[in-house]
Amino acid sequence: LLTVTVFLSTLTPKFYFALTVTSSFISGLIFVFEWWHFRKYGTSFIEQVSVSHLRPLIGGAENNPPATASFSAGENETSRQNMPECKVWRNPLNLFRGAEYSRYMWVTGKEPLTYYDMNLSAQDHQNFFTCDTDALRPSDTVMQKAWRERNPQARIKAAYQALELNNDCATAYVLLAEEEATTIVDAEKYFKQALKAGEMIYRKSQNCHSQSPQHEAQLRRDTNVLVYVKRRLAMCARKLGRIREAVKMMRDLMKEFPLLSMLNIHENLLEALLELQAYADVQAVLAKYDDISLPKSAAICYTAALLKARAVSERFSPETASKRGLSTAEINAVEAIHRAVEFNPHVPKYLLEMKSLVLPPEHILKRGDSEAVAYAFFHLQHWKRIEGALNLLHCTWEGTFRMIPYPLEKGHLFYPYPSCTETADRELLPTFHEVSVYPQKELPFFIHFTAGLCSFSAMLALLTHQFPELMVIFAKAVSIIS
Repeated sequence: LLTVTVFLSTLTPKFYFALTVTSSFISGLIFVFEWWHFRKYGTSFIEQVSVSHLRPLIGGAENNPPATASFSAGENETSRQNMPECKVWRNPLNLFRGAEYSRYMWVTGKEPLTYYDMNLSAQDHQNFFTCDTDALRPSDTVMQKAWRERNPQARIKAAYQALELNNDCATAYVLLAEEEATTIVDAEKYFKQALKAGEMIYRKSQNCHSQSPQHEAQLRRDTNVLVYVKRRLAMCARKLGRIREAVKMMRDLMKEFPLLSMLNIHENLLEALLELQAYADVQAVLAKYDDISLPKSAAICYTAALLKARAVSERFSPETASKRGLSTAEINAVEAIHRAVEFNPHVPKYLLEMKSLVLPPEHILKRGDSEAVAYAFFHLQHWKRIEGALNLLHCTWEGTFRMIPYPLEKGHLFYPYPSCTETADRELLPTFHEVSVYPQKELPFFIHFTAGLCSFSAMLALLTHQFPELMVIFAKAVSIIS
């Protein structure tokens, strides 16, 4: 400090003003860069460099690098609930590419799907709809290349080529239903053709699946195609208003292929039953799938909370409850809401319309913002239908955060909230959507420091410009005191 003040006391007013302006400009650049780095990566650049590079050089203790989050697309999830994960799942209620996502892009000019999300879908299609025996059928060989194509028109063209080689190519109809059909009605027509072809191929594969491992792989592929087509047909019926037909198709599918529970068809069933207001049937489905040993989801937790809230929400009043206390049913409803909010804290702001919705992505991250968008997009209407449910949610959901003061370090009903969700959600959700972050990161010390340094330098530059001689005298006085 003494050296700096002695140096300042030797400067003329012009040089002193130039120095303060330069320091203000440099500190401003540092502040802007620190803020940008924090917004993009969630850490302070200066702090990161100090800990990673400078601290080891001066003999500080080495920090173990944090474990990186791993993202893996697929339909399988471990039932272990004691370790945080950032696994990307296929969205059970994903929309149709041509009939819904593309129509949104035509109207708004915004791309609703990210490249990362579509790339995961391409991997899913290759895993689900191809196998090692594709070379035996020319149409399947063409479709194997079609699923790898990035250009939608190239995929559609390849699907028509496959149909020219084999008019019963089920996967070609699937691709056309997903991407060429511009309405749900057209998509349903393609899927009905895919179902007819898929059932015929599936029966053939069943008759010869035990002959060799190749035939077993072919049976698995044909099973995947058949299940996919039936599920999408049920979703078409749901979107076209034939709810009871959709529910029957989903129930039959779950009975016919009980081992494919990892596809989460029960979440489609829950949404359709809620539309029918068949709350007893919804409770029966929850009793089967809301088990302690099974993986949870926002659909499971929030639907359970909705049913508990339904029993008390119509007569619930915060003023009355504060005077007489909560009844047993109200305590159960509040606890169910707290449980749901702890599992996914992003959902309430969408249900309470404090945050705007976008089209849900084709893949979701459980407990992340992407899952919250997907849940609220389809279930907001069910919460609105039950009088007082949203009011009860509004009055109680924030209490969860007081129950869990350090959500990243410990959990109450679930394992600790994963810290990797923000990174994955930014990959899955479109850029025009403001990703919800939980818990909100506190600004690092160095952002506050650089902001203060920039403000102090700017103030010195302003005072020097207005009172040059006085500031030089001040600098000399500081040097004498030092």
